[in-house]
Amino acid sequence: MATISKSTEIACSIEELFAFHTDSNNIKEITPPNIKVELLNEDGQTYEGKVVQIKTTKFFIPTYWEVKIEKLQSPTILEDVAIKSPFKKWRHQHIFTHKESSCELKDVIEYEMPFGILGKIVEPLIRYDIEKMFAYRHVKTREILEGK
Repeated sequence: MATISKSTEIACSIEELFAFHTDSNNIKEITPPNIKVELLNEDGQTYEGKVVQIKTTKFFIPTYWEVKIEKLQSPTILEDVAIKSPFKKWRHQHIFTHKESSCELKDVIEYEMPFGILGKIVEPLIRYDIEKMFAYRHVKTREILEGK
């Protein structure tokens, strides 16, 4: 599986950072403007075992995701795994670490492309797109939590 890791230091408490990420509605706030996100079954609660159904639309193409909250350890870890997605496998860890006067947000994404050799051919483009999306998410998260 391929792995992407992105870390950002944010001037907020670890509790604020964790709470922000456990509110599924915030995904809309940190998603790049060229991607539309709809939560199809949001009930406002996050707990281990919860399955979140998401519809994303990019370039007028809808994609449906079912993501299971596999691990929720307040206030340090939120881990989700795709049950249904465009990927053969998808695991996403949000790791929150308290620093002296801030916190570190670290996203670790492990994924495997579908479609065998065809997936391997397009993987560098997909990787670039994922990296770009998470860079945007980190900037927006920092802006929101630091009040900018």
